[in-house]
Amino acid sequence: MSELKSIHQFVVHTLDGKPFSFSVLKGKKCIIVNTASKCGLTPQFEKLQKLYDEWQPKGLLIIAFPCNDFFSQERGDATTIQHFCQKNYGVTFPVMEKIHVRGKHQHPVYKWLTSKAQNGVRNSWVKWNFQKYLINEDGTLATHVNPWVQPDAERILDWLSNGLSLPS
Repeated sequence: MSELKSIHQFVVHTLDGKPFSFSVLKGKKCIIVNTASKCGLTPQFEKLQKLYDEWQPKGLLIIAFPCNDFFSQERGDATTIQHFCQKNYGVTFPVMEKIHVRGKHQHPVYKWLTSKAQNGVRNSWVKWNFQKYLINEDGTLATHVNPWVQPDAERILDWLSNGLSLPS
């Protein structure tokens, strides 16, 4: 049986519980990032929003998945998370429901992102909050970028500009 090779087949839920179909990503580049409100990397929200403001008109979508998998750094409920993101960082890109990005209860989207058998590109492991997965316009995985790499790093900007599939 053939496994999924495109992320476009998934449907997830936003923070307010509405379905969000990844099929809307067709023809767009996407950065999927797991986030947390009480992490040393949380200020990356600012650079993610700036990147989104600049590149969204050119077809970029950033999708955040809050998670509490790393030292309970995201304890908030949906309302608290949404308020935090908007008040502190002016986040306008889509923020989905809080999920698990690794472990026994790993969300299916993150199973796809981290499993070569499903994404057809490579295996990876979510190291910490703010790990970024770069998705090409056709829904395939380009690469992942470690959490400590800033959203405006040259390698991400090169991918956005040139469509390069970059090594991790």
